[in-house]
Amino acid sequence: MAVYDYDLFVIGGGSGGVRAARMAAALGKRVGIAEEYRYGGTCVIRGCVPKKLYVYASQFPEHFADAAGYGWTVPQASFDWQTLVANKDREISRLEAIYRKNVQGVGGETFQSRAMLVDPHVVHLLGNDRTVTADQILIATGGRPAPHPALPGHEHCIFSNEALDLKELPKAIMIEGGGYIAVEFANIFHGLGVDTTLVYRGKEILSRFDMDLRRMLHETMEKKGIKILCHAVSEWVRKRPDGRLDAVVTGDKILTVDQVMLAIGRLPNTENMGLEGVGIEMTKTGAINVDQYSRTNIDNIWAIGDVTNRVQLTPVAIHEAMCFVETAFKGNPTAPDHDTIATAVFSQPEIGTVGLSEDEAIKRFSDVEIYRATFRPMRHTLSGRDEKMLIKLVVDGTSKRVLGVHILGPDAGEMAQLLGIPLKAGLTKDDFDRTMAVHPTAAEELVTMYKPTYRVKDGERV
Repeated sequence: MAVYDYDLFVIGGGSGGVRAARMAAALGKRVGIAEEYRYGGTCVIRGCVPKKLYVYASQFPEHFADAAGYGWTVPQASFDWQTLVANKDREISRLEAIYRKNVQGVGGETFQSRAMLVDPHVVHLLGNDRTVTADQILIATGGRPAPHPALPGHEHCIFSNEALDLKELPKAIMIEGGGYIAVEFANIFHGLGVDTTLVYRGKEILSRFDMDLRRMLHETMEKKGIKILCHAVSEWVRKRPDGRLDAVVTGDKILTVDQVMLAIGRLPNTENMGLEGVGIEMTKTGAINVDQYSRTNIDNIWAIGDVTNRVQLTPVAIHEAMCFVETAFKGNPTAPDHDTIATAVFSQPEIGTVGLSEDEAIKRFSDVEIYRATFRPMRHTLSGRDEKMLIKLVVDGTSKRVLGVHILGPDAGEMAQLLGIPLKAGLTKDDFDRTMAVHPTAAEELVTMYKPTYRVKDGERV
């Protein structure tokens, strides 16, 4: 029987890789993990965490304005970009140390190095000029922003990574893309006082979300002053003598801005890792093909998280890591459950959603009931802010099972997390109706909409 240096070697120190390494090491397994950049991966270093901190920062101008309606006199406020960036960096460094310590604390060995596969059981650590062997190998290298090499002037553009660490806050920015990253950064920059334009090739922002949410958020963002150009793409970007950028978009419209940010999707990190040489099967976009248990076509090599391009969300990568440990080391084959995943978009107002959209439900069910409420949140009644909230339930008209819940408004993300539980449990509209409301809250609408706003039978609205 072959003797290996490690029972498990993990390539990639993001949320999924660290969770797998930590859990396996806690079982007494010999575990090594390599990360070429910083532990914490996309979420902690250049994604969810710093982005959410910037979201908080960008909300304060509205908080200051709203305070007047509640009797507060707020002096003229000022904002310092460098202070925000420095404080963000300090928090990220703290979290990175925790991620590394969590692995080491249970006996795992951490490496600061790029790792390449030499054969199915051999990993070469470039930074250490060392080769190690492992019984099982887990690839959790995540993804990165998709480039746009066909765009003339693409070398002048930035991505979400760079947007978090700009030396100075731009006066004007153009963001290309219509997904949650583009939408969130558009709201962040606008909230920080930047003249912001969002350019998207589709007919409406946030594809795959419920259409009511998409339209209402679009309208609200435009009311705030964010310019949104749909059915448009950038055609070229040129640097001006004064250092600013001219971006030409569909229709020969020229936007003069300080930064052009591209948020047009993400690609898996699988290049120059030796995967092809080992024979690991990948998709056309470079994602690693895995079975339902996250195993590649090579028995002892596994992959989880964004590198597999299944569901690109941090909690999903962590869930896949836990399932991997159950399968590989506990003799309990467990397939990740990717059904009914709650998610949020930290726009302003934010979105919280779980389950099927109205359009998706209509495709799958012959009888669909829609419960829909729009109203001004109580917090805006005294502030005078002209901003509405939307709460929407999508229900199977036959079984009465709640298929989807979609919220636009304050604390929508928090509500989505809690709503993920009853939807995962398959509860019905009757269960919602039997639940007592908490008053006064916006969330009480979830349990007080007793009659459907409308129904869709066999594709026809009635």
